[in-house]
Parts: sequence; structure tokens; C-alpha cells
Amino acid sequence: MAAKLTDVARKAGVSVATASRAFGEPDRLAKGTLDRVLEAANDLGYVTGTSPSTATRTFGVILPDVANPVYGTLLKAIQGQAWHGRHHTVVFDADEDLRRERKQIEQARRLDGMLLCSPRLPEDEVIDLVGSAPCVVINRLITGVPSIVMDTEHGPTQAIEHLAALGHTHIAYASGPHGSWADARRADTVARACERYGIRLTRLSHQAASIQGGRAAAAPTAASGATAVVAYNDLVALGLEAGLLELGRRCPTDISIVGIDDIDLASAVAPALTTVRMPIARSGTLAVELLLTAIAGERVSSLPPLDSQLIVRASTAAPAV
Repeated sequence: MAAKLTDVARKAGVSVATASRAFGEPDRLAKGTLDRVLEAANDLGYVTGTSPSTATRTFGVILPDVANPVYGTLLKAIQGQAWHGRHHTVVFDADEDLRRERKQIEQARRLDGMLLCSPRLPEDEVIDLVGSAPCVVINRLITGVPSIVMDTEHGPTQAIEHLAALGHTHIAYASGPHGSWADARRADTVARACERYGIRLTRLSHQAASIQGGRAAAAPTAASGATAVVAYNDLVALGLEAGLLELGRRCPTDISIVGIDDIDLASAVAPALTTVRMPIARSGTLAVELLLTAIAGERVSSLPPLDSQLIVRASTAAPAV
């Protein structure tokens, strides 16, 4: 049986994520770690980016919205990892439309396999549509389907701890789209952390995962009286900042704002956005590895959640007295 990435990681004494970086993002590793992983791969006869069968594969990648930079980053990582083994990807844009997502899963079943990225359909419907086709889900847990998820506990909890330490006693949560698995769990984490710190929480209604969705949430945020807001993602956070400024509320003087994802734009705006960094690229790289193994007929299991981390920048400060 050909070596898998998990075998390389075990022999090198590193995590699967670290082993994956050695082939997809080698510049992120210390030379000693990189050399150890490559030596283990050579000893085991591991072939980068391939399944136990070396045949070229074609698989579908179904995304909720290709215009969202998070999915652009994810897709780039997926295609980069697929390219190592000269595999091919077919990209589907569901455009946050359940009917399109449903049809695209049916179309992807004709390929060698599929990656479902943050699917919005109900779990039982996803299971029925996927059937026996090789499939890996990214950023959602679905019973019986191998999944890779990004942590929804550590980073968002750190965000509430940070706001509590600054003295905020009333926080709003700007929700993302209906049907988002990540939104539901981020909201629950924020609620539990607020309860732990005795912080009043106002949960706002669902909005699109976009700058316009954030703008739509600006007036309810201002009306809530909250001195800080945690947004579903960075795009919503940036839209909130723009919308609140139009209402005369400046960030962070009048209200602190925290995003989630750490897209490139988050550090380039003024004030730079405090956000929770998510391992987006790593998710894509590891998902390809799992899918190719599943296509080869081997049993694969979901990986433990990939770590998230709060990145503090200039959009958060102590509430005005």
C-alpha cells in the first residue's frame, strides 16, 4: 500500500497540517522541519499530491460564492495541491442558491469525486445527493462524510476575552447567511463566552456574507447600543464599519469591530481590522489529500479542527466613557 500524508507526518513527528505545508507552502516551515518531512516522504516513497493510485483525477469543487475572498483563497490552495499530481478541478459557483447547489452536487457526481465547501443544504439532503460518490466536506460537519473544519471555538472565544478585557459590557453579533454551519457555531461560541464574562449579547438578524450584508447590519448595530460587534466574517465587518461611519459612529472611538477570517484586506484598511485568523489554505490542501485517498477506495476519516487565532489590530479599543 502506498504511503499517505498521515504516514509521512507520523514518521517525521509532525502534525498532518505541518506535513501538508511542506508540499504546498514550504516557505512557512523552518528548514529543519521541512528537511525532516521531506526525508520521511522519501523514505516512505510518498508521492506528493496523489492518491495511492497515480492516475490523473478530475473532481468538482462546489463553492457558495466565488466572489468571496475566503473561497478564492480556498480554491487557490485546492488547485495548487491538485496541480502537484496533475489532477483537474471543475469549479461550481452556487451563488448562495440552494437550487444551484443541489444541481451542482448532482453534476459533480459524474466526476471522480467532489469537495463541498460550506454547503448550505440540510444535512440529510446533502447525504442523499452525494450518495456513494467520493466526497470531502470543508467547513461543515456532516454525518458519515469525511470533513475538514476550521476551529469555531478558540479564536472567537479569544475575541470575547479581548473585548471583555478592554471593558466592553454589551456586544452585538452580526450573523451571516441562513444555513451556514460556521455561523451557527460562531454565534454559539460568542454567546457562551459572553455569558462567562457577564457580557450582554445582542444577536442581529442574518445577512449576506458580504460588505453589503455588513452595511445592512449597521443600523441595527447602532440601535442596539452595543459598544462592540463581532461579525460573521471580515467582509461583514468591513461593511459594518462603512455603514456605521455613515451613521456618525466611528471605529474604534465609538464602537469596536472584530471580524473573522483574516482576509488580506483586513490588514490594509484603516483602522486595520482585529480579526480571527482561520486556516483557510490549509483546509483546501488537506481536503485534496483526503479526497484523493477516498477516490482510491481507501477509508478516510474527518480530521480534528484546524486552529484559529485572534489577531489584534486597531479596530478595537476601550469603550468611550
